Amino acid sequence: MTRRRWIADEISGNRAALTGEHARHLSQVLRAQVGQEFDISTGTEVRCGRVALIQPDRVEFELGEVVVHSAMLPITVALSIFKFDRMEWAIEKCTELGVARIVPVIAGRTDSRLAAAASKRVERWQRISKQASEQARRISPPEILAPIKFKDLLAMPASPRIVLSETEQNVLLKGAVPGDATSLLLAFGPEGGWKQEEITALREAGWTSASLGNTILRAETATIAAVAIAMTLLQPS
Repeated sequence: MTRRRWIADEISGNRAALTGEHARHLSQVLRAQVGQEFDISTGTEVRCGRVALIQPDRVEFELGEVVVHSAMLPITVALSIFKFDRMEWAIEKCTELGVARIVPVIAGRTDSRLAAAASKRVERWQRISKQASEQARRISPPEILAPIKFKDLLAMPASPRIVLSETEQNVLLKGAVPGDATSLLLAFGPEGGWKQEEITALREAGWTSASLGNTILRAETATIAAVAIAMTLLQPS
């Protein structure tokens, strides 16, 4: 039987712990018992963990053998901020697909009220990604950065850097990713898309423009479709 996986909140040598609401769910909802075994992620590997101590807001484990080492896909998603409920869905699915990093971006067409509130949502986005990581049996959740401005996106280092644009007519995403790529940065516009001057600025900064085809997709749909394509392209054959 497959053991349930948890991402540790604290790690010290061969001990790990879940704390707060994380621990309460395991101790009070799932009614864990001392001696019960789970898979415990340390952030770099997964080890067998035996419950050693149960308290209302703290569950401690003794760590045993390594079950699996890290194998996170090196994909960074720069996601222009859009309606929070749909953005949360995109973050959850990007997490399940295995991206390494999610960067919220304040673009020209980002709603000003969403832009103003975005920094206060980062903790919630991180919590959603952690829960999704455990469900998907990831070793660690993706890094979710504080929101950045468009000018900071221009200079983000990576190779290749691809901006998804509905105005691109000639290059599909699958043709924009080099065959020898080992990492990837994908940028997605907000509802209403990128402004033309933003696309121009990205191209001048060395970004490649690519399309997902003729259909106009919602921001969250485009994100999931592109990540799934990129994941397939970067998987070792």
